Formats: sequence, structure tokens, C-alpha cells
Amino acid sequence: MRVLITGSTGFIGHSLGQFAILSGHEVLGLSRAPRPNVDWAGQYLQMDVAQADLSPVVRDFAPHVIVHAAGTANVAASLEDPLEDFRIAILTWINTLDSVRRAGIQPIVIFPSSAAVYGNPDLLPVREDCPMRPISPYGFHKVSSELLAQEFAQCFGLDILICRFFSVFGPAQRRGLIWEIYKQCAGAEPVVWLQGSGKEARDFLHIDDLASAIFLLIEQRLHDQHGSRCLTLNIASGEATEVLPLADQLRDLIAPSKSIQCHGLEREGDPYRWSADISLFTSLAPRWEPKPLALRLKQCVAAWQKEQDLLS
Repeated sequence: MRVLITGSTGFIGHSLGQFAILSGHEVLGLSRAPRPNVDWAGQYLQMDVAQADLSPVVRDFAPHVIVHAAGTANVAASLEDPLEDFRIAILTWINTLDSVRRAGIQPIVIFPSSAAVYGNPDLLPVREDCPMRPISPYGFHKVSSELLAQEFAQCFGLDILICRFFSVFGPAQRRGLIWEIYKQCAGAEPVVWLQGSGKEARDFLHIDDLASAIFLLIEQRLHDQHGSRCLTLNIASGEATEVLPLADQLRDLIAPSKSIQCHGLEREGDPYRWSADISLFTSLAPRWEPKPLALRLKQCVAAWQKEQDLLS
């Protein structure tokens, strides 16, 4: 299978690309960076996905699947500069969609949306048909991107999977809650501080489990040509984990003598509790079995500690 990935030097794009390469697929990565990540084993082109004409690349490579991983992934940055977040999120996506339209081929197009489209849902676990009520520019721009996906599916016949990711983490990631807690646990200060109350909840999913989910969906989609041209799915573990117990697990792995305290502050643009209803996804990929969160946390900590040891 040929897989084209936009934003292939980012956390999601690079991780999905590496998973595809190791699975034996032919992969082409596109990114603004002058060169790919050092461990990238696929093909690579430097391109500005927001502005370059991608249609010749799409036509020549003739991918079976396009994963659109270019764009933004930071709620805080979207609050600081909503216009720039809009430009990056919307222009990269509509240019990719229109390039596929003009290329005249019919790949499956994967759009990584976000649980941010839900805001603070009234009911948990949240289903795909729940109202979209984003509370950050990042979330609003994901909603806008989903509308563009529906436009190109309905008006031009593109085959699109909208995958709403929840809290994805992995050893290559250098931001987000798990990484922030790890840094404090590994640091010199005796106290690990959580910004909120510790009762906030997230639905965490390791990047390798996300990748296996995406490629099982692709496999199912390739064998079922009768479904909706634009299908929306939650991709998550389906389990809510509160922040304080999560911090306890990380602290016990890294620095058991440290204490954990909470500032009790709310972070602008962040929802209070999230957990996903993944029944629609698992009905399409019944073979999917994510590894336990505790195991995935241990793997991340081990990778980060190994990296720190090499730098010491």
C-alpha cells in the first residue's frame, strides 16, 4: 500500500509514517522542513502544504491513503494567535483536499480531528453525534476543517475518514500533560505541581495504539466501498483517567519520594473531563487491542530516561 503523509516531521505524522514503513508500506512524507527526521526511512519531499500545488505529487505517487497530519496541535498557541492557528489549520487542509480533487484519483483521506470539537460535553462518554461546542480557537478550527471534509466528500466525492483523537502521547512527544509531569518528576524540585485540581480526566492513548487503530480502519475501508463518503469516528482508549492518579503513577516510576500538590487553577480552553465512546470504531476494527495505560507510561518513562542517560 502507498501512503502519503503531510506534516511528516511532526509527532503524529512521523509516528504514523514510521508505523507504516515498519508494516511494509511504501511511504512518502511531505513537510516544510528541509530534511526528514533522522530515522525516517521513507521517501520525502520538502513542500509547503499550505501553498504548494500538491496535485502533481498526488497524481505521480498515486497513494491508496493520504494522512493529513500537517497543521496545528496546540490549544494554548491558538489562544495566543488565533489567526495563525486558522491559517495553518485551514489552509493546509483545504489545499490538500483540493489537490486530491484536481489529481483525479480516489485515495482514502484521513483527517486527524480532535476531541476539542466537543468542548465540555454534557454526557460522558461522548459520542460522535454529540453537539460540537468547542471552547478554544483550536477546537473551532477543527470544526471548520470537518465541515470542509464534508464539503469535499459531498460535492466532489472524496473518501474521507474524520478521526477525532483524544489525548495522544508517546516517547517522541515533547509537550502535553504526561511530558510536563515527567519533567517535574525528573527535575530537582521536591514537589510536583499540577495546575488544576487533579480531578480533571482525560482519555489517554499511546501513539502506537493510535497507529494500529488507523491502519485497521484503513484496511476495513479498503474492503468496504459502500459506507459513507465522510465518516466520523472517535479514536481513543474509551477509558477516563484522572490527572492526580496519573501523576501518582509517573511519580512512583521516577521519584517516589516526591510529593504532588495542586494549584487548583483552570487552564483556559481546556475541558474539565473527557472520555470517548468508541463503540463505532470498535465495530469496524474488532481486532484492535490497545496496551494498558500503565505499561505505556512505563515505556515512555524508560525511553525518556534512556535519552537523558545518553546526554549525561
